[in-house]
Amino acid sequence: MVADPHDVRCWRFRVRRILVAVLALVATVGAGPNAFASPPAPITAFYQPPVPLPPGAPGDVIRSEPSHLALSVPGGSGTFPANATRIMYRSTGATGLPNAVTGTVLDPSLPWRGPGVRPLVSFAIGTHGQGDQCAPSKLFNQVIQYNPPLDLMTEYEVVFIDLLLAQGIGVVVTDYDGLGTPAVHSYLNSAALAHAVIDAARAAQRVGGTSIPAHGPVAFWGYSEGGGAAAAAGEYAASYGPDLDVRGTFAGAAASPDLIAQAAKFDGTILSGFNGYLLNGLRAVYPQAAPVIDGFLNPAGRQLLAAAANQCAIETSLTYGFRRSSDMTVDHRSFAAHLADDPVTGSIVKSLHIGDRKPNAPVLLSTASADDIVPAEPIRATAAQWCGQGATVELLDLPTPPILPGTAIVHVIDSPLSIFGRSLAWLNESFDGVPARSTC
Repeated sequence: MVADPHDVRCWRFRVRRILVAVLALVATVGAGPNAFASPPAPITAFYQPPVPLPPGAPGDVIRSEPSHLALSVPGGSGTFPANATRIMYRSTGATGLPNAVTGTVLDPSLPWRGPGVRPLVSFAIGTHGQGDQCAPSKLFNQVIQYNPPLDLMTEYEVVFIDLLLAQGIGVVVTDYDGLGTPAVHSYLNSAALAHAVIDAARAAQRVGGTSIPAHGPVAFWGYSEGGGAAAAAGEYAASYGPDLDVRGTFAGAAASPDLIAQAAKFDGTILSGFNGYLLNGLRAVYPQAAPVIDGFLNPAGRQLLAAAANQCAIETSLTYGFRRSSDMTVDHRSFAAHLADDPVTGSIVKSLHIGDRKPNAPVLLSTASADDIVPAEPIRATAAQWCGQGATVELLDLPTPPILPGTAIVHVIDSPLSIFGRSLAWLNESFDGVPARSTC
């Protein structure tokens, strides 16, 4: 039976109204613009990169300071589940120029339970937004980041990070290029994401004052945008991070090996506004793309980009959810169609494809046909590409049924399903030296 399109639109409208009502309630009861916020002045100073950058290599630590975890408990040897250090480190942008990226090193209070020295996971976050207030290294210091009326964010990845810390695995969480620091976050840019994730691991091993060894085993881990970042790091590691002892990569619902397919998938869903992050990133990183993008946007499209640049994911979803990009272009064609059809942006997007380089360690990929946010076929195609290059790849294809398509419900629930169902055990097996299985 085919659902009535009118019924589907009604469901989406109702879901959006409910979400708006929840945020309105938060705005009513909030204590003020800086409720739950840490002092802004020192953090603002920390996030300003020195000009020029000091000489050094990718992964070198530019500066560091202790970071208080809002969700932690003081203990005899520090805090549980980890002692945190905020870092700024050297990395490389998408076009090959050096840049400064911030992040957080989490040194577990519990011992590593496996063989050998303590391993490290370079944890790649899912989409947080494009405003600097959305950076995880800032959110770790707060329970809730809130500014009226709709700027609300919390560090939702902390549940999965704490799972790793509870096993004695060291964790470093990059903020990504341009998130927290003054530059524009280069959203879903595989080159910039790969460099940031790889260099975060290097920085965590170099910062000192932790129990994370300088040359210990490393894995990359991420879901959604983080899945794309982890997948990119996995395939860039051989050329960009050959000094790292990479044991494996978990890339869940990787967004996305094919940016055109990803832009089309976002369109009309609750996360439709995330295409604003994508276009902002392309404009900022590639000057030749700016006139192309500016040329197809109408006033509504320009308004999306201006707003998204300073928003976190929740606010973008509430203000631009379920919008069609065809309503934001001068000729009513979608953003995806414009990016694909123009030779300038088409060439840029093609260069960011994930799957063209062989990972130097086993990879676990997860996807689902019913994922209403990240398309499954590009992930399956990447698995096939890597298999064809001789990589060890396990593809976890989840059988989740469709649930209110466009609301991101399936995309969200597949995260714990993949993590508890397979990836956590797979990660430990990788660090324990168990041969990885392959579905190639």
